[in-house]
Amino acid sequence: MLKKIFYFFVCFICVQLVYAQKKYTHQDTLRGSITPERFWWDLTYYELDVTVRPESKTICGKNTIQYRRLNSENDVMQIDLQPPMQLTKATQDGQELTIKHDGNAHYIKLKKKQSINSIEQITVYFEGKPKAAERAPWDGGFSWEKDENGTDFIATSCQGLGASVWWPNKDHMYDEVDSMKIHVTVPKHLTAVANGRLTQVSKTENERTFSWKVSNPINNYGVNVNIGDYVHFSEKYIGEKGILDMDYYVLKHHQKEAQKQFLDAPKTMEAFEHWFGPYPFYEDSFKLVEVPYLGMEHQSSVTYGNQFKQGYLGQDLSGTGWGLKFDFIIVHETGHEWFANSITNRDIADMWIHEGFTAYSENLFLDYHYGKEASAAYVIGTRKRIKNDHPIIGNYDVNAKGSSDMYYKGSNIIHMLRQLTKDDEKWRQILRKMNTKFYHQTVTTEQIESFLTQEIGVDLSAFFNQYLRDTRLPVFEYKIDGERVHYRWINVVDDFNMPLEIYLDDQKKWLYPTENWQSISINSKGISIDEDYYIITKKIN
Repeated sequence: MLKKIFYFFVCFICVQLVYAQKKYTHQDTLRGSITPERFWWDLTYYELDVTVRPESKTICGKNTIQYRRLNSENDVMQIDLQPPMQLTKATQDGQELTIKHDGNAHYIKLKKKQSINSIEQITVYFEGKPKAAERAPWDGGFSWEKDENGTDFIATSCQGLGASVWWPNKDHMYDEVDSMKIHVTVPKHLTAVANGRLTQVSKTENERTFSWKVSNPINNYGVNVNIGDYVHFSEKYIGEKGILDMDYYVLKHHQKEAQKQFLDAPKTMEAFEHWFGPYPFYEDSFKLVEVPYLGMEHQSSVTYGNQFKQGYLGQDLSGTGWGLKFDFIIVHETGHEWFANSITNRDIADMWIHEGFTAYSENLFLDYHYGKEASAAYVIGTRKRIKNDHPIIGNYDVNAKGSSDMYYKGSNIIHMLRQLTKDDEKWRQILRKMNTKFYHQTVTTEQIESFLTQEIGVDLSAFFNQYLRDTRLPVFEYKIDGERVHYRWINVVDDFNMPLEIYLDDQKKWLYPTENWQSISINSKGISIDEDYYIITKKIN
């Protein structure tokens, strides 16, 4: 037994050292931190104008960046654009500005005298052959594909890698633009779909320009461009804030399949408005847009590539059967409209806020349509996908996300919080209040922890340290001695005291274990642990 404990301890330390000693570069810091050249100005508006040329797999255009000056101590602005894309020019009030290039970061020297709180703008010009996504959406970039008819089928995806992989912007999560316009010029036989609402289509002899308007704040990676031989159909959803336009863009030869499969979209909206409150972007509508990769949560322009199948490309990720009751991409990526697009992490290290709550939304969809037992079975079934390889919170200020466990370890963490709330309606109101309190905001893990602690009314500091910042699973250790059960927590962080529901003599009962032995009386029927808790149970003879 001692050998096993020692082996576990050595493995745990090795994992932590490898994770902690990861080398970060100068470029990681420029990308992931709020640099002095970012701090002094507040982003207010973008007008992005991009021309996409499929034959050469190149793009070019300009971005007009409006900002509010916060202080008068800096006259150098950092704009991000990743090679091989090139930032070719910057202007303000008709004057060309000097640019100093440092890898992905470009420092623009301003000339104009500007007062605090004044609203100003610059225009930056760009061109090049953007990085091609090799395994979209996970590696990011442009997907240059052809559909079954040989027509160009193109899309962008850039979570993690950053929007600056294809267009110039202030590429840090902490500062979302308040609104923007997106103009996409493509060959005349193609349709370009972006975020927000379509306001205009203009034509030349060989091209068409599609103009889209986003009225709400949007994070940079949520901005997308989708190009193909699309057909459009739509419906009206009567939601909590009135009429929501739900628009669908799919390849023409997929329209019949899509009209059947996309019935999950209003079902998803109904479930999520029940649990989370109103859809956060009524002004910008909701869209599902077919793309040549699996899908992603682009704000008001959710991309879809699940082949019109139930589950995850026809698979049930939980292994319970419940995962085949819904289209995974429709449900998961729509959940991100609340968690990622409305409530957004300030630093990618806290990306579990996006992925944990959204993975949890999958079983809330089931809860709404199929009941609580289906919901619990699904989230418990996903535990087999958890690796516990390293913490689900990453390193800050270097654009580093945590473990992929942020998905299903994250959802199981949130599922346990529902149990600790002890009241399902109270839990629903907490989720809705969360979406009201942090509506259209960027947040930190600490803010979410503080909010949940206050609303649930339980000290959760050690709970979050255990599950977010540690890789060990708590062990509930117990032994039966005659008519008493002795129990405690082991393998836990300091002061870990998570309450636990058990079945004692066929009766449900709360225990409040600590690292110290406690005991309770029992009769011959024994003890069993509620499966809703993501722990290890160990009986000592």
